[in-house]
Amino acid sequence: MRIEISISQQTLTLFNHLGSVKAKYSVSTATNGIGCEKNSGCTPLGEHIIRAKIGVDAPLNAVFVGRRVTGEIWSPELAAQFPERDWILTRILWLSGREIGKNRLGNVDSMQRYIYIHGTPDAEPMGVPCSHGCVRMRNADVVQLFDQVDIGTSVQIAVD
Repeated sequence: MRIEISISQQTLTLFNHLGSVKAKYSVSTATNGIGCEKNSGCTPLGEHIIRAKIGVDAPLNAVFVGRRVTGEIWSPELAAQFPERDWILTRILWLSGREIGKNRLGNVDSMQRYIYIHGTPDAEPMGVPCSHGCVRMRNADVVQLFDQVDIGTSVQIAVD
């Protein structure tokens, strides 16, 4: 399995071991565009791997803070109570860069930047850049993807 994320198309494509498309999802990458620097709010480019899978068996819309389930379930009412939260829901696939100086180590380390593929409120738009750097997915889609990939799965993030 491998994953390709297209910034220009705002899609995530999962390929099987033979290179055939297994699934394709609409996603949302960073509002600030592409970039690898810490605190940029950008989505990093290049080769990554899934370093950790977090949230197995968590319910849909489970809220995560600091990669831990809070016990909250996202709702419009909860969102109104915390309007400034960057909602990380349902599952987390934590990415680690593989290219030293581009997305790994130093001031450009994707893992230290907490770059994830994660669920987001279903009311949030997909197919347009709206995240703070991560790759957002619909909750049902991120569960489906989570269940099909392993730690170490290759993730390529590219403009095309």
